[in-house]
Amino acid sequence: MKAKPAAAPRPSRARARARSTSIAASVVLAALVPTTASASGTQEVEAELPYVCALPSGQLPATVRVAAEFPARAEVGEAFTPSGVTTTVELPEEAVADLAGRGAAEVRAATRLDVGVAQNAATARASWRGGAEPVALPESGPLTLVTRGDVPSVAGRGDGDLTFSAGSLAIDLTLAAADGTAPGTATADSGSGSESGSGSGSGSGSLTVDCALAEDAPGQGLLATVPVGTGTGAPSGSASPSGPAGTSGAPDDGQPDGRGDRQPERQSERSPKVLENTPGTAPDRDDVPPCRYDEQHPPTDVSLNAYVTGYANVKKLKGAAYLPPSCVLIEQGVPVPGPPDPDYLIFDTVSYANFHYQERRQTPPFEATFLSFDFAPVKATMVLEQTDTMRIDSRMKMSMTDFSTTTDTYVRAPLVLHVLDLEVNGTPLDVGSECRTETSLVSEDPDPANFPGDHLVLYGRGELLIGQPATGYLLLSGGVLAGEATIPAFTGCGTDGEDLDRLLTASVSGPGNLIKQVQGQTCAIAAPVFPSPTNEGQCTEDLQPYEIPVAEH
Repeated sequence: MKAKPAAAPRPSRARARARSTSIAASVVLAALVPTTASASGTQEVEAELPYVCALPSGQLPATVRVAAEFPARAEVGEAFTPSGVTTTVELPEEAVADLAGRGAAEVRAATRLDVGVAQNAATARASWRGGAEPVALPESGPLTLVTRGDVPSVAGRGDGDLTFSAGSLAIDLTLAAADGTAPGTATADSGSGSESGSGSGSGSGSLTVDCALAEDAPGQGLLATVPVGTGTGAPSGSASPSGPAGTSGAPDDGQPDGRGDRQPERQSERSPKVLENTPGTAPDRDDVPPCRYDEQHPPTDVSLNAYVTGYANVKKLKGAAYLPPSCVLIEQGVPVPGPPDPDYLIFDTVSYANFHYQERRQTPPFEATFLSFDFAPVKATMVLEQTDTMRIDSRMKMSMTDFSTTTDTYVRAPLVLHVLDLEVNGTPLDVGSECRTETSLVSEDPDPANFPGDHLVLYGRGELLIGQPATGYLLLSGGVLAGEATIPAFTGCGTDGEDLDRLLTASVSGPGNLIKQVQGQTCAIAAPVFPSPTNEGQCTEDLQPYEIPVAEH
């Protein structure tokens, strides 16, 4: 069914009451397993909203279209995740001129849409993030950017409608010149966004465009309404329900973790909270490989170790392969001053890393099952093997006005895909011992002049406000890294004269394969933090990473 945004609640007075009664909050956005609401049916939402964006040439109008699928109804306490979330931003021709004037011929966009979630008088906020592949600047007319990504899960804590409303929007643009190199550095007018030039840290010029919902936006940005439970919501301003059926009104025990979306202030244990979406359950430590330094790999004063896990799509097979928790040994670099900027203090850091599994630079073996050509079940056992050391480039920018920081990180990893075993429709095929991709998985690098060759590129951004927990990805605390790769042709597959290269290449190889990796909190070997009543653990007693992350779709 198609659902148009419903009429918005009355503005300021209701919002003031919501703030005053948020101590009895009845909405929780949590890191839960994404599930489909038990009530049947979905509603498809397509909202077109006017925005005003701050660009170097001034305040310009923009059109933002948000599309997503929501359940038609949900039960109290039942988590669901809006799916198929797409954010389309149409920037006017003047914005194209701004970017072209900085030497850009193409841009890669990442969006961060602030979404308000409310139930009765309780409110919470979530960050809907999306990414896109590079697009060329049009010769004339507007610039259209389409981003897609996963969003946090949501659960209503009592009876009443859950409403989702779009708020502020940030667009992070990575700029590239016609030859693929970073354009020259330029300085934006004060208050019109932030940008940085090329350098070893980020590898490209960048521009952050901040957009605000226009005052005449229909429904004040309302995207969707999901009824929860069987009753009706409490009247605006009345006391919120005490909690799910069978529970008391006691405060929650949980605390937002270091990567939760920041809240303006912590008002009570029952205030709404937003955490990164981490579906599933972390594996037991007995089920993951050891991750420690040894005599063959002695640690230094800057040594870190961490577990990483995630999913990698295989576009041709319309499925995803689960990458189990893998150990990574990291040598953290020393920050050096970046390019001068009157508004920011900039530092660049280059670190290096290697997978560590049974003394090899590879992941543990992992299995994946697909339907080849839409009908034949194929089961493969594979590993990702390094052909060289992984490089991690981070650029931190600290604002000279409010001391907030953003950190852009690019991980460049030369990884070949090695197939160990293959089974088609229940029949084993002997692929031999040398069945692998001809080259590393390949991503489009934002700075190919400085980073030539075949390698995978994963990107993450971290943000930190004074007095607030960090959000996004930071090397030390971990988080989500994402990218897109081309799977090269296969070689060396088959034995006894049987050539399986073409079979694997035809069914697997090709572009457009999305990769989402989650890195856990690192353990700093020289200064380990062990779990205690006052501290979350970062290291086990034998100096392994304390946190085992959970993969995200």
